[in-house]
Amino acid sequence: MIWGRERWRSEWRQLQDVDWQGLDVKEAGEWPALLKALCGVLAFVIAVGGLSWWLVSDKRAELEAAQRQEARLLNEYRSKVSEAAFLPEVREQLEELEEQMATMRAMLPTSAEIPSLLDSISDAAVENNLSIEAIRLRPTVSNTHYVEHPLDIQVRGGYHELAQFVADISQLARIVTQHDLTLAPAGQSGDSLRMSLLARTYSYIEAVEGEEPAP
Repeated sequence: MIWGRERWRSEWRQLQDVDWQGLDVKEAGEWPALLKALCGVLAFVIAVGGLSWWLVSDKRAELEAAQRQEARLLNEYRSKVSEAAFLPEVREQLEELEEQMATMRAMLPTSAEIPSLLDSISDAAVENNLSIEAIRLRPTVSNTHYVEHPLDIQVRGGYHELAQFVADISQLARIVTQHDLTLAPAGQSGDSLRMSLLARTYSYIEAVEGEEPAP
């Protein structure tokens, strides 16, 4: 039923005259029609809001999880894009490292070449007019990727000749490192010195197992 203007005015006056502190829900049937209509609208809004919150809460949690995953994936994508930008440079550096590794491996003697390396050290001592007291191999030491061949070297001669001998060993075609070098007088005169040192050369583990000569 459509209310007329007078009816609206009457209901509005009744609503204004309501004693809000004295309202009792048990007497809701006697409330003004406009008040009952407003209460009905308010109850409807609260019911719809509660229902919407209950239905949407799970979806809201899923949305937040998806947003967090989106942020994480976006960060990963940016990181991958940054890495990809440097990929050509990294590949070039890797190729350079592989070439350096191949060069270094070529300088490592195989087990079969150790005797000839001892001969080269002996020749260096003779060329520098040194007296050879001992050049002998110690037991080998196996590591993950290479085998270590320690050598005890003891020679006697002048200071400058000994220094040149050490330099000649460092310039051999195969890698030889020198450790624990000691000098002591070889006689009463002090003109001759005795030098003892521990030298180490290395064999790449694949070359040792396959016995393939280094290039």
